[in-house]
Amino acid sequence: MLRRPPLRVWIWTAATLALVVVAALLWRGSDAAATQSTTAAPAGVLQGTPADAVSRSWERPGKPVSGDLIAGGRVILGSPHGVSAIDPLSGDEAWRYSRSNARMCGATATNGVVVAVFRTQDRCDEAVAVDAGTGVRTWTRNVNFRADTDLLSTNQIVLAVSRAGLVTLDPLGDNIRWRYDPPDGCVIDDAEAGSAGVALLQICDDGPAAQLRLLDGFTGKAHWNRDLPRPQDGDLRLLGADQPLGLVMGDEVQALSPTNGSVRRSLPLSGDDAPRMLSSPSVALVLVAGTLHALDPSTGAELWTADARGLPGASVAGADAGGAGVLLVPDVDGFTARDPRSGAEHGRSTVADLPAGGTASGAGPVVVYRLADRVLAYR
Repeated sequence: MLRRPPLRVWIWTAATLALVVVAALLWRGSDAAATQSTTAAPAGVLQGTPADAVSRSWERPGKPVSGDLIAGGRVILGSPHGVSAIDPLSGDEAWRYSRSNARMCGATATNGVVVAVFRTQDRCDEAVAVDAGTGVRTWTRNVNFRADTDLLSTNQIVLAVSRAGLVTLDPLGDNIRWRYDPPDGCVIDDAEAGSAGVALLQICDDGPAAQLRLLDGFTGKAHWNRDLPRPQDGDLRLLGADQPLGLVMGDEVQALSPTNGSVRRSLPLSGDDAPRMLSSPSVALVLVAGTLHALDPSTGAELWTADARGLPGASVAGADAGGAGVLLVPDVDGFTARDPRSGAEHGRSTVADLPAGGTASGAGPVVVYRLADRVLAYR
């Protein structure tokens, strides 16, 4: 004869089922369930150099992150909800980190890691760092940044920028080094991080139209201030914070001394120029109206010029600290390998119909070309 289970068994069973349902609902709404995280084996070292004639081997849409164009042997791309890494040789996705329940405020790559900040509500409140080569998470921390925050980086420094202030983080650890709050009545108009430190433009209701400041990248201590007039025509913005600093002032680009902000060299602008600047240990490059100007970092003296459609990557291809190696300069014929100090041509990889406005870096036999909305690879 079958006996009915005691009442307490039914109660325990119902309670267990309720806990399972609640747990499932909590999981579905949790950050863990909304996070897509894949990893990969470390990237191998690509051997060889680009061929004399190359063609497009792959294309990936997406917003490239700031900082290093190639990090950990991968091409890093951003999206509204996260970051991914592309193998430069095959164009296949190597790893991904994304959050479907959050939007990305900004991301940057430096020192072999990718640092991204996410917004879940009204503010950017979570920062995460992943290894650029493997996608393995290295640290996560809570932050409290404004919704308009963007990320920039240089060696050993990640800079979070908003109109209300600056914050620097250690990319290899999760600590905040220092904060900068502009004085009352002032806002941050622009900022850059580089080998000279952190440069910022702040606009105040009273006083000069703008003030350029250079802060120490590791301590936040002010090195110097320079008052600037607001140009009647043209723009006022920073191009870089290396040696020299780069500043667009009205109808010219100014190369500034990192010691005191004095002007070392000026280059005229014309029409709708959108100048760009990049510095390496041996040369500072300024692209203006299709001409690449190579300047001596210490003096601002012009070393050479060349026609160009874009800039070389953030590091000199094959360079050591002494500046050896070559620059991959995008031009009308493709990519020209040039000596950083003399501009002498060491080789050329021809390309048909190379888009203008990109940044080129070599990855073994592949040239990776970063545009504003996509990355192209040529081999």
